[in-house]
Amino acid sequence: MSMPPQTPPPATAHEPAPHYPWRHAVTTRWADNDIYGHVNNAVYYQYFDSAINALLIEKAGLDIQHGTVVGFIVRSECDYLKPVAYPGTLEVGVAVERLGGRSVTYRVALFSAQGEPCARGRMVHVFVDTAHGRSVAVPETTRQALLPYLLPSSAADAQAQAAACNAGAASAGTV
Repeated sequence: MSMPPQTPPPATAHEPAPHYPWRHAVTTRWADNDIYGHVNNAVYYQYFDSAINALLIEKAGLDIQHGTVVGFIVRSECDYLKPVAYPGTLEVGVAVERLGGRSVTYRVALFSAQGEPCARGRMVHVFVDTAHGRSVAVPETTRQALLPYLLPSSAADAQAQAAACNAGAASAGTV
């Protein structure tokens, strides 16, 4: 039985960089603003998704055009802390909160140019075989590439899960 994800801890004035070890710069666009004069809430998810994919492309070699395995976002949430607007330069912070057998939970945050948290959330990727549209194990190259971004409290859990997956595969004769 899986446990529901926990709500992120309350925002602080400045969250330290170690909570989000991968950083990705974002420049707001004119089209990001809505009628209220700030970036529309839905655009924050685009920033988060782009930062996560930049991490996977750069560090894990994800091939979004021709790869046989890709990550699909199956869950997302965002707490909006402070509005942002065009023109602006922002930074998305990414950490791996959970590294499961077939999915990865990312903790994400959007920071102003001054380092103030503007939004915080979570996104969950399930890895999928592009030919059949079925979930598959997180590729080992992806798993290894994400380990440096795994939050310390999650590292022991990830090692135990990997060992259990390997033990299960060995008993099934699939290693």
